[in-house]
Amino acid sequence: MSEEKNLGSVEVSLAVGQEWARKFRNAKEDNKKKVDAYLIPLESIKLVLDQDIDAVRAYVGINNAGEQNLMLVGTKLNPKTGIYVDVFKQQQSLAGARTAGDGEDVLYDASRPCPPYTDPDSPMNQ
Repeated sequence: MSEEKNLGSVEVSLAVGQEWARKFRNAKEDNKKKVDAYLIPLESIKLVLDQDIDAVRAYVGINNAGEQNLMLVGTKLNPKTGIYVDVFKQQQSLAGARTAGDGEDVLYDASRPCPPYTDPDSPMNQ
């Protein structure tokens, strides 16, 4: 798709992220709406990597536009348990952010679904 919808800031509140993930888990599979890939804006990657983290976890959800999406969360390895624990950055005031306010934990709306944001000539789509 040549023109991306203006979906606001890539930062979403933890509560919104949890709602999107819950919607995805509870959604019935519809092959017409199947997502084959995700286009990930560089801004999302930079924001999640701008934290003191060891890895990144991607959660699957359904956003307010009804599109499947990935949400990126930084993680830190707990050496005692061997578990990568989610790390959340706190929200700063940003115009257009979909959050409840300053100081709230945020994650990153990291993707646009393919289709429609697909490269039709990519060998990955053959």
